[in-house]
Amino acid sequence: MNSTQKMSPPAVWAGLECTVNRIGDRYFDQMEWNGHANRIEDLKRFAALGVEMIRYPILWERIAPNGVEQADWSWADERLKMLDELGICPIAGLVHHGSGPRDTSLIDPAFPEKLAEYARAVAERYPWLSHYTPVNEPLTTARFSGLYGHWYPHERDDLMFAKALIHECRATVLSMQAIREINPRAQLVQTEDLGKTFSTPLLTYQAQLENDRRWLSLDLLCGRVNPDHPLWSYLLGAGVEADELLWFEDNSCPPDIIGINRYVCGDRFIDERMERYPEHTRGGNGKHQYADVEAVWVCADGIYDHAALLKEVWQRYGQPIAITEAHLGCTREEQLRWLKEIWQVAQAVRNEGVDFRAVTVWSLLGTYDWNSLVTRDDGFYEPGVFDVRSAVPRPTAIAKMVQSIATGQEYTHPLLDLPGWWQRSQRLLYPPVNYSQKSGGWIDTESGAVCRSVEMRRIGKDSAAASTPPLLITGATGTLGQAFARLCEIRGIPYHLLSRQEMDITDSTSVAQALKELQPWAIVNAAGYVRVDDAEREPHLCHRVNAEGATILAEACADRGIAMVKFSSDLVFDGNRAEPYTESQQVAPLNVYGRSKAIAEQQVLAAHPNSLVIRTSAFFSPWDAYNFLTIALRTLSAGQPFIAASDAIVSPTYVPDLVNVTLDLLIDGESGLWHLANEGAIAWADLAREAARLAGLDHTRIDARPAKELNWVAPRPVYSALTSERGVLLPDLEQAIGRYLKERVSA
Repeated sequence: MNSTQKMSPPAVWAGLECTVNRIGDRYFDQMEWNGHANRIEDLKRFAALGVEMIRYPILWERIAPNGVEQADWSWADERLKMLDELGICPIAGLVHHGSGPRDTSLIDPAFPEKLAEYARAVAERYPWLSHYTPVNEPLTTARFSGLYGHWYPHERDDLMFAKALIHECRATVLSMQAIREINPRAQLVQTEDLGKTFSTPLLTYQAQLENDRRWLSLDLLCGRVNPDHPLWSYLLGAGVEADELLWFEDNSCPPDIIGINRYVCGDRFIDERMERYPEHTRGGNGKHQYADVEAVWVCADGIYDHAALLKEVWQRYGQPIAITEAHLGCTREEQLRWLKEIWQVAQAVRNEGVDFRAVTVWSLLGTYDWNSLVTRDDGFYEPGVFDVRSAVPRPTAIAKMVQSIATGQEYTHPLLDLPGWWQRSQRLLYPPVNYSQKSGGWIDTESGAVCRSVEMRRIGKDSAAASTPPLLITGATGTLGQAFARLCEIRGIPYHLLSRQEMDITDSTSVAQALKELQPWAIVNAAGYVRVDDAEREPHLCHRVNAEGATILAEACADRGIAMVKFSSDLVFDGNRAEPYTESQQVAPLNVYGRSKAIAEQQVLAAHPNSLVIRTSAFFSPWDAYNFLTIALRTLSAGQPFIAASDAIVSPTYVPDLVNVTLDLLIDGESGLWHLANEGAIAWADLAREAARLAGLDHTRIDARPAKELNWVAPRPVYSALTSERGVLLPDLEQAIGRYLKERVSA
């Protein structure tokens, strides 16, 4: 093919995280956690994205946990029927990071035959199914179950790893043989994580072993593991019988499509200088001790090039290729940037002659607890194309992007063309290294050297972001404004933090001039009158800033098509409840400050219906010295008593959580009223006690008193806790306090 010839774009596929993995005697089930197990209507949402195929779980552990004879097919019957009606072709996954029902495991010699029996039953019931993944990521699953001990059966040696992998691959071969007896045209879509390992010169031999091993599942399926294979001696030395390996030569089952699951932390770097790295990264191979870390945190040149990886797979196997998982657990703009990068690379290699079929957007409903490799049930959630923390899964900005690329349209967003965090120098957590042709390994970057693929820049202040419209942030001297600036810096979002002198929101001329000069894509109004008691003496000033100024800004943004976020307060409520307030509850403020916020909500949404108004409560932040918790801990640390209300119930809000979620909602294009506070309701005095306890301070010095004894000028509700009917997006309060204490120390 002519290298300049432009091919049609790849197909867009999708998939949902559906891992059913076993930890000890307990099974963790992502579909129970994300709700899809009981929400068939999700399929219509997926279809609306315009995807052609979907990696869909028909999982052994869920359908036939007690054997094929007792299989319950009702769940799969309903969903496969609907997928057919919606015109989406399923790729049936039978085991996804699992080890089968309780009567087997990956090191059970009968595992292959048992899975093949189940695969035959699936094919007999659904003979029209055309694409299968009997075992997802067999190499990764074998490593986590047989080499690292993370998942059942929790083994930790080379032989158990090899047995697990051989059994998975043999199960794949036997499953496809059984399936093809019913549907001879059924295709094998074999997924794998093919991340590459890099090393210092000393550990080149270990990196070579890891890099040979990353191909092992595909080499087995293709019948390539024989005495000439680079891992032959390693496998036999671990205790594998030669006949177990040579069986694949006689029963080869090359994938019809090789699926590559691509993650930013899939590449590794190993380094014998263990003192550079945290304790949990350290290990060894019996010959050398070394740290094993994600390459993205240390390799100055960045992660292994996507295009190079795809071409490597193509040249090695000559089989059609797809990206079968493209996902990044991160903030929304980074998720968009990652998907765009993968999509562009896919188009490029396809135009260069690689038989590249599709990019699979993963994960449709987000993921749970992958920060711990699903070894714990902590409820740690990372949104995906949809966010399941709402009553109905809420489409994020990723959904809009998928719809655009699936229909051949260009998706645009002001933040999309900026480098992702994996391309920015701030990502380098450890002393950086560069590849040395002379030494054949990675060596320390010279002092002052410029990393070839890393752009050193300060977001919002230099030429790299000059062409990107900024986010404007008002309230330069306040806790919230400064927190937005700080986190925009970290997230790679160009911004301007404006003082009142730079833009006075109560002056329409000043607002118009600033908007004309700076041309923002959005504004976060973090400015406001916040002195609740003083507002009783200065009602006109409070109203002017909080209501009139916010309305002026909203009108200006609406006229220019600029997105806007406005903050309100729990003090719009009167406290005559015993349960947390939701967005639809009627406001009834007790004080001047609360009235100014209630008026602002109404006027801002009337002037700019597409604006986002966020009610929040009781800030605490590691970055300012004057919030309630910081003052409380400082007072207790000094050995002094601290007075706090015992009967005023609030929902404290950790400012970093508030800012990050607000930015995500802004990028998603959300509008209307939304409550954001950390999950939990607590009295001020109890909040101080909890923080003191976690900080190791003497909480008996907290003097808990009724609010009426605290000489507050402004009346306050006795109960103003918040929750949301639109989606509880912030973590629980205890977790937030823990992170506050940790961040406060580092700050």
